[in-house]
Amino acid sequence: MKNTIYECFQNVVSHNRQKTAIIENNRTMTFGELSDLAELMAGTFPDKISSVGIVMNHRAEMVAAILAVLKCGARYVPAEPDFPTGRISYMMKEADVDFILTEREYGDKLGGFPLRFTDCEICGLESPGAKRTYARSPEQPAYVLYTSGTTGKPKGVCVTNGNVCHYVRAFDHEFHVRPQDTMLQYSVCSFDIFVEEVFASLLNGAAIAIPAEEDKADIHALMDFVERHQVTIISGFPYLLAEMNHLPFIPSSLRLLISGGDVLRGVYVDRLLGQAKVYNTYGPSETTVCVSYYNCSQGKVLEDGTYPIGKPVKGSRILILDAQGSQVPDGETGEICILGDGVSLGYIGSREEENRAFERAEDSTVMYRSGDLGYFLPDGNIAFLHRKDTQIMIYGKRVEVSEVESHLYQCQSVQQAIVRAFTDEGGLSYMTAYVVPADQNIKVSAVRNELAENLTSFMIPEFFVKMPSIPLNTNGKPDISKLPVVMKAGNF
Repeated sequence: MKNTIYECFQNVVSHNRQKTAIIENNRTMTFGELSDLAELMAGTFPDKISSVGIVMNHRAEMVAAILAVLKCGARYVPAEPDFPTGRISYMMKEADVDFILTEREYGDKLGGFPLRFTDCEICGLESPGAKRTYARSPEQPAYVLYTSGTTGKPKGVCVTNGNVCHYVRAFDHEFHVRPQDTMLQYSVCSFDIFVEEVFASLLNGAAIAIPAEEDKADIHALMDFVERHQVTIISGFPYLLAEMNHLPFIPSSLRLLISGGDVLRGVYVDRLLGQAKVYNTYGPSETTVCVSYYNCSQGKVLEDGTYPIGKPVKGSRILILDAQGSQVPDGETGEICILGDGVSLGYIGSREEENRAFERAEDSTVMYRSGDLGYFLPDGNIAFLHRKDTQIMIYGKRVEVSEVESHLYQCQSVQQAIVRAFTDEGGLSYMTAYVVPADQNIKVSAVRNELAENLTSFMIPEFFVKMPSIPLNTNGKPDISKLPVVMKAGNF
């Protein structure tokens, strides 16, 4: 069994050198050409690398760069070029990258790190500088994805080659990937839907189609791209499916629509059910993309209007446990706990407290406590309820409210602040910041600009409320009941 990503890739290449692997608007690349480009890039790397940053535009070269890093037995650390400079810097420093693969247009943004420019340094090379042999250990780290952290800093989840190969097999077991399938590559590289889009397709012999930014500009342009390139599978946040749900029809090439990253409501996909197979999925980054699938096309919504998250994928187990670690009876609420081949290595850096969520048993099996609450339905499917801590989802991306609050406290014009999450009329989360100003001339625009130095746009509170003081209860803690609520209409 092939248990490293590069081994799996080369196995596909050996049988499909001439088959299309990557589709862009103005070019295609075969599996053989992609393999050759990855080999070319890997040959330019220094010896004995262990961690490499990826800050690139989404195109074939980005995929080749990732494969080149994996070929050398190193892990990649992805960040979108438009991420805040401070956030990229923190991620790359903590991950101790040997260098960052990027393009010249982003060089000025990445000061302080060794850079290798993929749009220059491989130009004109016809053969790699050194033939690389790749390690074959499934325990080798494959990537580090950064999620919002409780300490006020993002935390990096380290996922192994074996974790990813397990998920590739689980995906194929459920969705039966065909050689003629094409997966849309729509997600940002720092979210694990990207992992599904790229590896669950390519390593199963299917192609990926990468839209240009103008194709992503609106849903109509995106569907034109899907139609033009005969995309068959889309995996994305529920909000993407909800946009598609408003269209009169979707491209006839689509056979499978996968929702992940947040709660899927029936009204988001009710018109899509008759046009393609629709799935709801669940899984923290800590357990490698998804740990459960639910076939909405053959199921039904719960009383609260949401879909269940389904049953464990092949190679995974899910337990619902109480605070003492005992299994709760079916139908009763508990914490969703995950075991199996997808459970990652945990968080890098000095994160002893947060790594306690990974519990190792005497037989060396590891269980991840997700912090999510749910319960088993009579048919064995699982219903998701909500987080048990301050973690929420904004536009399908995980946000730790305490991290946002920590950065808000550091703003020059802020004396005190708390951040609270609410849900709008459509059931989606949003944040409100309650601020006691250090300067009565405080400007929201200035605070937003300061926050943007370290927080991505979806992590910045939508509303700001100026307060004379933070109300406290008898225990000296913020009295949430005395905070004004900024009401928000739903989008759907």
